[in-house]
Amino acid sequence: MTDALRDQAVRVRFCPSPTGSPHVGLARTALFNWAFARHHQLYGAGGTFVFRIEDTDAARDSEESYETLLEVMRWLGFTWDEGPEVGGPHAPYRQSQRMELYADVARRLHEAGRAYHCYCSTEELEERNAAARAAGRAPGYDGHCRELDESQVAAYTAEGRKPVLRFRMPDVAITFDDLVRGEITFQPENVPDFALVRANGHPLYTLVNPVDDASMEITHVLRGEDLLSSTPRQIALYDALAEVGVGTGTVPRFGHLPYVMGQGNKKLSKRDPEANLLGYRDAGFLPEGLLNYLALLGWAIADDRDVFSMAEMVEVFDIARVNPNPARFDLKKAEAINGSQLRLLATSELAVRITPYLQSAGLIADPPTTEQAALLDAAVPLVHERMNKLTEAPELLGFLLVDEDEFALVDAIDEDGRAVVAAALAALEAVDTWATEAIDEALRAALIEGLGLKPRLAFGPVRVAITGRRISPPLFESLELLGRDRALGRLRAVAAPVR
Repeated sequence: MTDALRDQAVRVRFCPSPTGSPHVGLARTALFNWAFARHHQLYGAGGTFVFRIEDTDAARDSEESYETLLEVMRWLGFTWDEGPEVGGPHAPYRQSQRMELYADVARRLHEAGRAYHCYCSTEELEERNAAARAAGRAPGYDGHCRELDESQVAAYTAEGRKPVLRFRMPDVAITFDDLVRGEITFQPENVPDFALVRANGHPLYTLVNPVDDASMEITHVLRGEDLLSSTPRQIALYDALAEVGVGTGTVPRFGHLPYVMGQGNKKLSKRDPEANLLGYRDAGFLPEGLLNYLALLGWAIADDRDVFSMAEMVEVFDIARVNPNPARFDLKKAEAINGSQLRLLATSELAVRITPYLQSAGLIADPPTTEQAALLDAAVPLVHERMNKLTEAPELLGFLLVDEDEFALVDAIDEDGRAVVAAALAALEAVDTWATEAIDEALRAALIEGLGLKPRLAFGPVRVAITGRRISPPLFESLELLGRDRALGRLRAVAAPVR
């Protein structure tokens, strides 16, 4: 952290739109803003994380998506200092509830000459853009309505045209120091005048976003690279807003985060299956596992370390260390990171985390019975090192929790395997103390020494007979937890055809 940042109280915002399903790029943006604010709470002059909802697109926004956004933020463990449900000095934090402010600011910008009414139709704009391209010029608004006189305005009004409000860009280059990408300059011919308010009076993102940033005193804007082209427009607008009394007059510092790429090195879209945030929760990801992986999409805690807690990330997070190059989303690595985070959980906590998945599978009650809770406490240590996702729990532990009349073999056992199971049954029927060590000794003596089998061939059929699957928790411990009567019953059911 530079001395300038250390001495400044920072205010950042996360401002999603409630449209469709929240996606991983959105979560990565929230994470970097949250970590930036929390780091400055610890080591700077203060850090505030503002959660704001940009819901001015009535055609696409929905209350369902709004509730989903809140659900996702809670699931990921984010806390916000200002925003929905917690309020704050700049409330309300939903743009749909701030329309009077936007209308007032638009009026002030127009009266100050920083914006003007534009009567050009969509067709006229398209024709002039086409002509500009044909002439080798950059397309964009050509200033046609910048200096209309009263008679021209009257003529357009008589035609029934309704104007948009367009911002008057200064005719100078705009340079800013991006926190991620360094110094960037936009020439005036590449940043034409832009619309602030539609002809129907509805404010556009180009107005409401900077107005909210200015009025909420946002100091740093950390957002996706796809919004980089809008930055010079917003910087010019901040100056105009200060002129008409909105905000403190300070332009936020910008940092544009790298693209998250999907398969085929294409930008990950919210329509891509791997982008759906709630899909990861349903697939058994831990929130800390997913956030750990998302942090790696453009940032690293150290060159030789991939697994860390969010507290550790907050401790050292520096926006200057974000890599501007696109980052590729790798589902296999995400699952591996999640598995590492899962293994960092205490077994008692893992039992709590897998319980909803076991309940959804109908394996335990809600709440679990005393017997089920005790069985989980004993069984979870057996699978702790074998799991990458919480959804694996029903397959790994279902054999212990299912009713005997519902137990079934998922994997098949051939006739040779049935013979091995019969030998195992005979050996275990003679075991006096039903404990892991005694079970281990009996099976090794009967199958490895007695039948001369290698461990895989000796224990594989027994594993399937007891758990229903070829992949399971450790066999001898599983037999002990299952209990003598249930274990011998399952072995008898498999061995019966060869006895």
